[in-house]
Amino acid sequence: MSQIRAADLTFSYDGSAEPVFENASFTLDTDWKLGLIGRNGKGKTTLLRLLTGELSGTGSLSKSVPAAYFPYAVTEEQLGRPAAEFAEELREECELWRVICELSELGEEADILYRPFETLSHGQRTKVLLAILFSGENDFLLIDEPTNHLDVQARMNVREYLSGKKGFILVSHDRDLLDACTDHILVLNRKTIMVQTGNYSCWEENQRRRDQFAEAENEKHRKQIRKLRQAAKRTAEWAEKSERTKIGFDPVKEHDRCISTRSFIGAKTKKMQSRVKNTEQRIEREIAGQEGLLQDIERTAELKMSPLRHCKDSLVTMRECSFRYEGSAEPVLSGLDLSIRQGGRIALHGANGCGKSTIMRAVLQRAGVIPQDASLCVSGVCETASGLIVSYVPQDTSFLHGSIPDICAERGLDRSLFCTVLRQLGLSRAQLAKDVSEYSAGQKKKVLLAASVLTPAHLYIWDEPLNFIDIFSRIQLEALICTYQPTMLIAEHDVRFRENIGAETFILG
Repeated sequence: MSQIRAADLTFSYDGSAEPVFENASFTLDTDWKLGLIGRNGKGKTTLLRLLTGELSGTGSLSKSVPAAYFPYAVTEEQLGRPAAEFAEELREECELWRVICELSELGEEADILYRPFETLSHGQRTKVLLAILFSGENDFLLIDEPTNHLDVQARMNVREYLSGKKGFILVSHDRDLLDACTDHILVLNRKTIMVQTGNYSCWEENQRRRDQFAEAENEKHRKQIRKLRQAAKRTAEWAEKSERTKIGFDPVKEHDRCISTRSFIGAKTKKMQSRVKNTEQRIEREIAGQEGLLQDIERTAELKMSPLRHCKDSLVTMRECSFRYEGSAEPVLSGLDLSIRQGGRIALHGANGCGKSTIMRAVLQRAGVIPQDASLCVSGVCETASGLIVSYVPQDTSFLHGSIPDICAERGLDRSLFCTVLRQLGLSRAQLAKDVSEYSAGQKKKVLLAASVLTPAHLYIWDEPLNFIDIFSRIQLEALICTYQPTMLIAEHDVRFRENIGAETFILG
């Protein structure tokens, strides 16, 4: 066992208005099973790149073991070759027999190492790269979001595999994965970095208690500040009233006063003014103490949406539907019966490639949201209610570019509201001024989700909306859907999310 120590670590990208890390300090053991969580854009991947040495900041970051990073960058040239041929190019001194042993633990046969890498599914590629990663010795492993784009079965395989390993940092937004595979949590808070023993659920419960305590202490400070201000105001009024009586008096009404009384009143007034000053200083100290209490509370702001009501109860009807792509002899799906009723939430469930996105595509074409694609042949009954308005979030975010005002103009969105929703989802003001093409994958997905949430619609179709989305934003979206009960057709592999929004699972394949 060895340790990784950071002391006063500070890092910022060139041209960035704010540092990613500022005077961060923490200590990690290299045999921990460490989960790393934080909002999108808080610096999770940046921290991993600092640990590998790819980036460098000020302060100190010391480690006695090398770090290996997942996912490996597979080149275009390597995509056309079997992984068995380029495994050693990704990880030095990688022995193929060790990779095969790791693959067997992941539930895969060795033959996928000898097929062109580009022909493998997302799940198979992830498993091959994980097997290469764990085939070495003595490295501290940095695993960055291994379950994105994986179906439920592949996620379960990866979860079972990682639960038997140690000596890694796991960046993930999958709460079930973090619960199963970690024994420590490293949290990138709004202002600080915190390390805690236990899995995600342990951290969540402890954080809830810490937040409640901080809120209670904050309210106590506020009450104290109100009392002090009232006392200061009364004392100031007394001092001002006393000061006004120093000069001039009515000898008939105030027969007990004389000229020499003036010095006494002046001394009394000065004492009162000193008391006011002391009270004001105490107020400033109370306010300073209050400011530090809530700086690390990650508030999940309440989102709003405006789902529309349709005159018909049934919005989408599919009976004996078959879907086939031009040039393919076999249909992707056949004999499908599916009905989407108003207020319902249907979650399509199945392995990658089973036809979830194809069903969504057919509905979108029928509703006129996307152009008709001649390559997709649909037979059987596929009907949508007339005048159906659909809000769509696709899987792919690579097409996004331009400024926030450009996107608002293109989609007919209110710029102020759009920026408000993005801020509520954790994007900083500085981020909103950048071109969207510079955003991280999670931030781009938030742009699409914010646009969908602000679009009044009868039906919301979201295709894997949570890829790269942080835990806090997932909780916000769950609360939003439970509050407004929109009609939805979604494909999402996060089982906890589907359960929390009360979605009906429709199994394919």
